[in-house]
Amino acid sequence: MADAAFWAIAGPAAVLVGLGKGGVPVVAMLSVPLMSLVMPPMMAAGLLLPIYVVSDMFGLYAWRKAWDGRVLAILVPGTAIGVGLGWATAHIVPEALVTGLVGLIGAAFAAILLLRPAVGGAEPRPARVAPGLFWGAVTGLTSFVSHAGAPPYQVYTMPLRLRKEVFAGTSTILFAWVNAIKLGPYWALGQITLDNLRATVILSLPAALAVFAGVRLVRRLPEETFFRLVTWALLALSLKLIWDAARAL
Repeated sequence: MADAAFWAIAGPAAVLVGLGKGGVPVVAMLSVPLMSLVMPPMMAAGLLLPIYVVSDMFGLYAWRKAWDGRVLAILVPGTAIGVGLGWATAHIVPEALVTGLVGLIGAAFAAILLLRPAVGGAEPRPARVAPGLFWGAVTGLTSFVSHAGAPPYQVYTMPLRLRKEVFAGTSTILFAWVNAIKLGPYWALGQITLDNLRATVILSLPAALAVFAGVRLVRRLPEETFFRLVTWALLALSLKLIWDAARAL
């Protein structure tokens, strides 16, 4: 695992994780596909999870004053259900099927936002419990499968029209929770190994530095530009998930 090709890929992947924890939209989702160039995707997901957890600690500090309590109160139990479903069905449900479904949902939602920018209304939607539990469960499931929880999370949160700092902080806190509760199942499934943890120690430094670079970038971006970036990133990554699923199937 410690050859030059591995480190050449793992370093940028760790930076992407850190930028995502700093609030830059969905870039962390690129880390697993990037690491898949040098190892199987499931192994890549296991190696990256401890790096996510370490980066979460810095992200929690950076965004400790910007988050929405109601949104978290709804999504936290939903994501726990989703992670449990992912663990229970890890050997039953094809990863490609889940990946493709998430890609279709995310692409459709992003396309609607781009074609009809007023979708979600000029006025913010309230954070409703039933849809939040549903999308939270989908977020937990897809995050468990391949750290791809951003699309379903955004389907629920973007119509709420949170301020960009609150959006970034709420995302960081929620996914810190999700990553923490994934540690046990990942260890039980053999996706986290001692070799992974050795690599985590080295890769945590660039990931941590990237967290604060991401925070600075988010704070400098105008509100409209930030959410436009979120939408386009959601569309691009959703199309990639559809492509990955089609190739696998």
